[in-house]
Amino acid sequence: MADASRLDVNRLAASRPDVGRLVVIVLFDGVDLLDVTGPPEVFSLARRETDDAAGYAVVLAAGTMDPVTTGAGVRILPDATFREVASRSIDTLIVPGSVEVDGERRVRALVDPELVGWVKTLAGRARRVTSVCVGAHLLAAAGLLDGRRATTHWSTARQLADEHPEIEVDADPIFVRDGDVWTGAGISACLDLSLALIADDLGETVALRVARQLVMYLKRQGGQSQFSVPLEQVAATRRIDDLRHHIMRNLGEPLTLVDLAGHAHVSDRHLTRIFKSELGTTPHAYIESVRVEKARNELESSDATLERIASVCGFGTTDTLVRAFRRRLNTTPTEYRRRFRSG
Repeated sequence: MADASRLDVNRLAASRPDVGRLVVIVLFDGVDLLDVTGPPEVFSLARRETDDAAGYAVVLAAGTMDPVTTGAGVRILPDATFREVASRSIDTLIVPGSVEVDGERRVRALVDPELVGWVKTLAGRARRVTSVCVGAHLLAAAGLLDGRRATTHWSTARQLADEHPEIEVDADPIFVRDGDVWTGAGISACLDLSLALIADDLGETVALRVARQLVMYLKRQGGQSQFSVPLEQVAATRRIDDLRHHIMRNLGEPLTLVDLAGHAHVSDRHLTRIFKSELGTTPHAYIESVRVEKARNELESSDATLERIASVCGFGTTDTLVRAFRRRLNTTPTEYRRRFRSG
């Protein structure tokens, strides 16, 4: 079996000089299945959609050549061992992750020291290093995220920040690029990250063609949030539900702190405490996030002018709308509509 592996790696490195970009995906027991299988699908379509003969060659590397059982229970055969690919020049190293869930459904990212050592070694051979989902925890343990901005699945972002205060953890974006290190958010975001890598290599047009082949409803950019406002707040208790519905029904109105406190029959200060404890944010920030969410929907599904959208969403002016989009999505309304218009 080991001989077959060496033959395969040698074929990629020597017998197939047309292969221009070697992508190595780290494989280990308990790894998230989609994080392993998603990127190869994207890279294979990139080769089909271009005249670039070099293309990508994906190798699944593990500690041994024994089958690996993923977190979903599906077994995968490695193409090569870590030791074998460590002797090659790697274009892109992709590091997935794995988690454990306790009896109270609390999620915790797992970090194996031996695996961390191999990640550090392979990263030294790679042009760029990426993590998908909780794979960021492995990059962090290897010291590859020190002093960098990074993201991970929202459920383990607090763990990453607590264990690695030297990292600027941002739990909101779909993916983050900091130099030659890319980190991706939760599970299906591995597709978005792979598309972004293709756009970086081959251009935006190729990435969009690949997205169409994947039948992806949207090709999301890195600044987009991991989840929408309505989904984000589902876990909040019912105590604040009436206020949230009031905000949604009156989004085009000023919605001042005084108005909201009067509606809830509490003081301004107590209202702020309620938002902090129930939603983890301030009334002003929550209202802005809801307005941005509504504006996103309008931009995706209608031909309304920016002035009209700013008015119905409660921003008042297009300047305020633009500033909110830059602050929350790192883009402009016009650019957002160009990328994500559905019709």
